[in-house]
Amino acid sequence: MNVASNAIWQFSLHWVQALVWVVVLVGVFWMGLRMRWSKLTAVLVFLTLDLVMFGSYVRLTDSGLGCPDWPGCYAKFTPIQAHTQIAQAVQEQGGTQGNVSPFKAWIEMIHRYAGSIIGTLIMVLLARAIWARRHGEDIQLGLPVALFFWVLLQGLFGKWTVTMQLIPLIVTLHLMGGIILLLLLAWFWMRNRADLISVNAGTLTRALLWIAMITVGIQIFLGGWTSTNYAALACSGFPTCNGSFDPTANWEQGFTLWRHLGENADGSPITTAALVAIQWGHRLFAVVTTVAVFAAVAALWRHPPLRRLAAWISFALVLQVIFGITLVTEGHPILIAVAHNGGSAILMLLLVTGIYRVSATVRSRAPSESLGSAFVKVTAAQPLPKH
Repeated sequence: MNVASNAIWQFSLHWVQALVWVVVLVGVFWMGLRMRWSKLTAVLVFLTLDLVMFGSYVRLTDSGLGCPDWPGCYAKFTPIQAHTQIAQAVQEQGGTQGNVSPFKAWIEMIHRYAGSIIGTLIMVLLARAIWARRHGEDIQLGLPVALFFWVLLQGLFGKWTVTMQLIPLIVTLHLMGGIILLLLLAWFWMRNRADLISVNAGTLTRALLWIAMITVGIQIFLGGWTSTNYAALACSGFPTCNGSFDPTANWEQGFTLWRHLGENADGSPITTAALVAIQWGHRLFAVVTTVAVFAAVAALWRHPPLRRLAAWISFALVLQVIFGITLVTEGHPILIAVAHNGGSAILMLLLVTGIYRVSATVRSRAPSESLGSAFVKVTAAQPLPKH
């Protein structure tokens, strides 16, 4: 019980180091207050997309335990301050090929710094939305509140990823949480733009777009499950897996969700057949995903205002297929794997854009650019810009 409790609640930073972190984030909060509203929302979407891609780089370089505590690095604010502990860990593990190295520590900490910045800017978003609401702006608070609590949950999953030693389900859910956060931010950004016009595309088109997005979401989960279980190289060759369209696969072991990395639920080592099931399942479902997305594209193409979006979705899907095949045939190069991960996030963004465009929801007007300046007026005694 104590071990589980420590894994969930341990906090490694000394209070002085934590204070430094807080001071930095207060500076980020202040900069967020001074941004134009439209810029703040766009920056959040951009940074979250980057963080999703960088998270895949953390996994692919085995940097997840580069700093094996949380949120600091050996209870320090930066890996530079923890250089003695890192050097000792490298010596104990027999070289930098293990979990810990200066490079991996920096990769992991940069990921945490970026996540902290995004979380702080979402706090700014919520604070400004509440302020605007109280000062007569026509803005709904549901999404800002949801974003705030969701990013807190993401922070917890980031912590559990480290403190629970890379349990595959935790790491995969952390990835999915990042994708959902990205989509929520994108929806909020679109909802507060005046230039996105709704298209009455009918119930079928909306249904096909939703099916496509859910299908891509499942495929992203399967891809994350493949990555977090280190099953990417379990199948060689394309289109077959190890020379067969019916490879030896242990589906029960492969898709037992709660277990430790490299182990079955009973603690025994995971078998190659289980890893084959994971990789082959990801490949097979890619066929289903391709069909679902192209069906949505065909529905969008029937409406001229949506044809450009349909073309972008098609382009993104084709790139994803190319990246996926290249990963198999070229031995899983890291840069292609990161691009594949980012491509899946972009594909989700395009699909959620389509859903927004064909949604029958009545649009509220975009908040004025003076919205964020209300804080500036209070804190810096500056007049509101006219609009």
